[in-house]
Amino acid sequence: MAHSLSVQPSFEEFCPATDAVERLAGDSSLEQRGAIYTKREVVEFILDLVGYTVDQPLTSFRLLEPSFGDGDFMLPAVERLLAVAQRESDGLGVERLAPAIRGVELHRKTFEGARQALGTLVMGQGVDQKDTEALLETWFTQGDFLLCDFDQDFTHAVGNPPYVRQDMIPDALMGEYRQRYSTIYDRADLYVPFIEQSLRLLGEGGKLSFICTDRWMKNRYGKKLRQLVSKNYHLTTYIDMVGTDPFHGAVSAYPAITVIERRRPTLTPRGVTRVFARPEINRHALSSLICELTLPKLSAGSMVREINGITAGGEPWILENLDALALVRRLEARFPRLEEAGCNVGIGVATGADQVFIGDFEGLDVEPSRKLPLVTTKDILEGHVQWRGKGVINPFGDDGKLVNLHDFPKLKCYLQERYGQIAQRHIARKAPQNWYRTIDRIDPALTRREKLLIPDIKGDASIVYENGKLYPHHNLYFITSDQWDLHGLQAVMRSGIARLFVSLYSTRMRGGYLRFQAQYLRRIRLPQWESVNEPMRERLRRYPETNDRQELNEMVAKLYGLSGDEMALIGGKVVQ
Repeated sequence: MAHSLSVQPSFEEFCPATDAVERLAGDSSLEQRGAIYTKREVVEFILDLVGYTVDQPLTSFRLLEPSFGDGDFMLPAVERLLAVAQRESDGLGVERLAPAIRGVELHRKTFEGARQALGTLVMGQGVDQKDTEALLETWFTQGDFLLCDFDQDFTHAVGNPPYVRQDMIPDALMGEYRQRYSTIYDRADLYVPFIEQSLRLLGEGGKLSFICTDRWMKNRYGKKLRQLVSKNYHLTTYIDMVGTDPFHGAVSAYPAITVIERRRPTLTPRGVTRVFARPEINRHALSSLICELTLPKLSAGSMVREINGITAGGEPWILENLDALALVRRLEARFPRLEEAGCNVGIGVATGADQVFIGDFEGLDVEPSRKLPLVTTKDILEGHVQWRGKGVINPFGDDGKLVNLHDFPKLKCYLQERYGQIAQRHIARKAPQNWYRTIDRIDPALTRREKLLIPDIKGDASIVYENGKLYPHHNLYFITSDQWDLHGLQAVMRSGIARLFVSLYSTRMRGGYLRFQAQYLRRIRLPQWESVNEPMRERLRRYPETNDRQELNEMVAKLYGLSGDEMALIGGKVVQ
C-alpha cells in the first residue's frame, strides 16, 4: 500500500538541519519541543466544533493532526472514526480506513508510546493485528511536520501545535523553515508555520481548529499569517480561553480556540465570526456551548456574539469590546496617525550587557563625552522624573559610527577589562570587529530633546515628560515632536485616548496589563497641532500644572468631537 505521507528521506545539502531534527526527535525536553497536552473534554469540544462527529460520514473525511504527542486528539478521533466505520459495510477494511487519518509526531519516544496506545484501541474495536499494523503504518509518521510532504488534502485539521520560540530552534533548521514558510516573520514562534502548513493542506471547505496561544492574532509577528487567512480563508469561530484551564498542568500561555475554514474569496463573501469568552471546562457547559455555536441563527439572548469583517489583510484582529472598536474606527476615519501628525515614536537603548554599559554615571570611568545620563522605568515611577544617577556608556560618535578606541584611552581600558562579558553577546560574535557596540545605536542628540516617556508594560498609560537631559533605557518608549507641544500632547495621551487604542491592538498580559509598544502607540490618532485653536492649545499646555481631570475630559471631548457615551468608553466623563 502506498503511503499518503512521506518525510523527506534525506537533506544531504542541509545536513545541519537533519542533525537538528534528529536531536529534537531523540533527547529534547518538553520545553524544547513545546509540548503542551490538552484535556479530553476540550478535545471532544474541538472535534464537535468542526463537525467531526459520529453522525457524520467520517470514513469519507480526511483528518490531520500535525503534532499528536501522547494522542490527546488522535485517540478520541480514532474512536469516533471506528464507531462510524462499524456501522458501514466493510467499514473496518484497511482500504476504506487508510485515507481517513494522518498524524505526525517528532519526538520518537512519545511517538512510540502513542502509536502503541492507538494500536490497542484499534484492535479492541475488532481489527485484526495485521490490518492494525497496516493502518498504523499509514496513519502515523514519526518526523518533523514542517518537513513532511503529503499527497492528499484534508477535510479537517485539529490539534495543539507546539509552542517553541525561534531561539530554541537550531539556526540551520530555522533557515530551512524560512525557505518553506512565508508566514515566519519577525519573531514568529513555531506554531505559526504549523498553522500555515495545516491551512494550506485543507481542501475546499476544509476546517482547521487549533487550541493555541492568541498572540499571533494581534502581534507584529502574526502579520503574514493574518494576511494568509484574510486572503483564502474565513475565521468562523473564536473562543477566548484565557483564565480557563484547558491543559494538563499549568501553562503560561494565552490560549484561544479558532475555527478557520477554507473558502475561495471570489465565491464567498466574508461572513461573520462567532465569538465567546472563557467557557467553563466541563462536558455539560461545553456541550451547551456547541449547541449555541453551531445554530444556523443565534438564539435571542445568546452569550455568543457575532462580529463582521474581523480579518482585513495583515491588520490585527479585534475580537472584543465592540463599542470601543466602533469608536476607534470612527477616529481612524477622521484623524491621522500619531506620526502623521508630526510625532516620532522610538524605544530606548538595548546594550546586550547592561552590567557593563550601565552604571553610576559619576562612577563610569570613561571620558565625559563617552557617557550619557540614563533614565529608566524606576526613575519615573511617581509620574515624573526622579533621576537616580544612572548612566550609559556611548561607543558611538556624533556621526553615528563607532568611535576609534585609540582616541579614547579610558574608554578603551574600561571596555577591554570587560571584554569577556561584551564579546560573548550575539551582536559581538556576528561582527567581531565591532565587538564593543551596543545592540541599538545611540544618538546623543536624543538626550537633549524634550520627550514623553512611556513604560512598556502598564495597566494604564503612564506618560511622563522629560525636559531634554536624559537618554531612555530600552524598556522605555519615547515620543518626540517638532509640531506638537509636548505638554499638550502629554495631556491628550493621559486622557484615555492612548489606552483606548493600545487596549484594542495590544495583546493583554496577565493581571490586565497592556503592552505600550511602539507598534501600538503608532496607531493612536491625533489632530494636527495646527488645527487646534490657540485657546485650546493654551489649556492643553496648562493641564500638567492643574491636573484638572474634568477640564481634560472637556478638552478631549471637544478636540475629538466625542459624545458623553464615547467619553465614558475612554474612562472620562463630562459634566453637563
